[in-house]
Amino acid sequence: MMFKKIILIIALTIVPLSAMAKSKEKKRAEILEMRTEVLAQLYENNPETKSMIKEAEGYAVFNNGGVNLIFLSAGSGKGVAHDNKTGKNTFMRMATGGVGIGLGIKDYRAVMIFHDRSAFDTFVDKGWDFSGQADAAAKTDDEGGEVSGSGTAVGGVTLYQMTKKGLALQATLQGTKYWKNKKLNK
Repeated sequence: MMFKKIILIIALTIVPLSAMAKSKEKKRAEILEMRTEVLAQLYENNPETKSMIKEAEGYAVFNNGGVNLIFLSAGSGKGVAHDNKTGKNTFMRMATGGVGIGLGIKDYRAVMIFHDRSAFDTFVDKGWDFSGQADAAAKTDDEGGEVSGSGTAVGGVTLYQMTKKGLALQATLQGTKYWKNKKLNK
C-alpha cells in the first residue's frame, strides 16, 4: 500500500513538470514561428532589410498589442533577440506606455536591426527604448492599409513596424521596457 502511494506521489509530481516543459518548448516554438513570418513579411515589403539583418550584430522581432485612449497609450508583447555573432536566441517580453493624442487598438510587429554591438548588448541586458511614433492604421489580416512613421532614440538601431490588425490614429511619445523572459531562457 505504501509503495502505491509513493508511485502516485511521484506520478503526480512528474506529470505536471513534464507538461510545463512542453508548454515552455511550445511557447518558444510559437515565438520562433512568429519571427519567421514577420521576417518574411519584412523582406517582401523591404527587400534591402535581408542584407541589413545578415550584416548586423543582431536583431529582435516582437509582436505587440497596443491600446490608445485619447491621451494615454499602453501595450505589451513578446519576442526574441538573435545574436548574429553567436547564433544565440534570447526570449524577451516587453511593455510600453506613453502619452500623446490617439484612439484605437492595434496588433503590430516590430523588427529592430542592431548595427552596433554595444546597442545590441545594452538592449538584451537592460532593454530600454524611448520612441516617438505617428500612424494611421485600418487593417484586418491582409485587408486594409497603414501609414506610419516611427523612430527610436537608441543609436545604431533601425526599427521597422508592421500592423497586423487594428484601427488606430495616433501621435505618441512612448517608453518601452524590454526584459529577458526568465522562464523561456532556462
